[in-house]
Amino acid sequence: MKKLNSIQFYGMPLPIYAFFAIIVLACAYFNIIPNQMIGAVAVLFAFGILIGEIGERLPIWNKFLGGGAMLCFLAAGLLKYFNLLPECVTNVSDGWINGYSFLNVFITFLVVGSLLGIDRDVLIKSGSLYIPTLLCSLLGACVFGVVAGLIFGNDPLYIITSYVLPIMGGGAGAGAVPMAQVYSDATGQDSAGYLSFCMAILALGNIVAILMAVVMDLVGRAFPKMTGHGELLRVKNKSLEVESKNPAPAVTVDDIAAAIFICAGFFMLGQLVSKKILPTVFGVAIPNFAYMIIFAALANIFNLIPENLREACRRCQHFCGNKLVWIQMVGMGISAIDFSTMFSVGSWQNVVIVLMIVIGCCVSSALFGWIVGFFPVESAITAGLCMANMGGAGDLAVLGAAKRMDLMAYAQISSRIGGAIVLLISSILFAFL
Repeated sequence: MKKLNSIQFYGMPLPIYAFFAIIVLACAYFNIIPNQMIGAVAVLFAFGILIGEIGERLPIWNKFLGGGAMLCFLAAGLLKYFNLLPECVTNVSDGWINGYSFLNVFITFLVVGSLLGIDRDVLIKSGSLYIPTLLCSLLGACVFGVVAGLIFGNDPLYIITSYVLPIMGGGAGAGAVPMAQVYSDATGQDSAGYLSFCMAILALGNIVAILMAVVMDLVGRAFPKMTGHGELLRVKNKSLEVESKNPAPAVTVDDIAAAIFICAGFFMLGQLVSKKILPTVFGVAIPNFAYMIIFAALANIFNLIPENLREACRRCQHFCGNKLVWIQMVGMGISAIDFSTMFSVGSWQNVVIVLMIVIGCCVSSALFGWIVGFFPVESAITAGLCMANMGGAGDLAVLGAAKRMDLMAYAQISSRIGGAIVLLISSILFAFL
């Protein structure tokens, strides 16, 4: 027994985890798990801890294939695909991701905590160079995608509008869905056919982006000078190296409570502006997360939040980015990945085209990022792969696979602001169809 107690699972002795996990599995077997937040916590923690610990301990997988986070995502998705999960488990997972929208809570803490935790001068410098990196990422995706399309005899405009733009458009709800409506408005054709194909291509691109994130992590391991291990900007000016010199301020329980409210407040500020004050810019709908990013960044730049509260927000971000990743990845594997949809467009020609698009955005963002002072691995992951996934859930999967959750703020800029840019470009290109 003493030996078993020495084995730690998620910070607790193995017998304690095993006891409660068996209870959860028994409830799942009898289909009595309540479709409530507390039921989702029990189920996703039980599965996430077990699969995550296996992934972190499994030789080869833990170093080269994404570790616990990647295994949680894929194992949960395959269990759902082969109908091996009780209905109550899929219900609470769907509730966690969609019904209760805990994914919004998770992303909000990661984004606001990241933006408020970044040194002000580093944020200004990196932010001013990041949007051009996104545009370069989009250009690289177009070039590589068109080349692949020409090999198979496809028209370049068709490749860009049917493959590149959906993949790089910021996900489904904020990308493919409004893009299909823009397509219908511009061409007069039914949006359903375009949307169905785009969703399948987007799902395939999301999987490729996640796998490529594992590759980028391996590149960083093989060539340490190419990665900042979660830091985007290559800091040359020692005056910017604030965090290494100044100790973090003491944080109290009151500060953490205030930080939770501050993060929620930034989310609601973005909601207010996106729904009532300034819902569109030049006819393009701007999502609340995009405004939340802008306001949280401005709060840091103008030093509007006291240092102790910024540190508390960063602690919330650290908790979500480290302790909750496995749990979120299990939920997304069950509720945010559809292997059937992916397989429906799984012809080898489509796979090659999508692969080339993802490689194109990855390579171009890495090269341009290096030129402007970013670490190429982090630049490729955020400005490249986080443009080529399925929005917020895709960002989480990509960063989890790359083991760089601290980059969530930049990932969200790619998905939200980058997605809005792609939507604007699509409204112009669809006029030529």
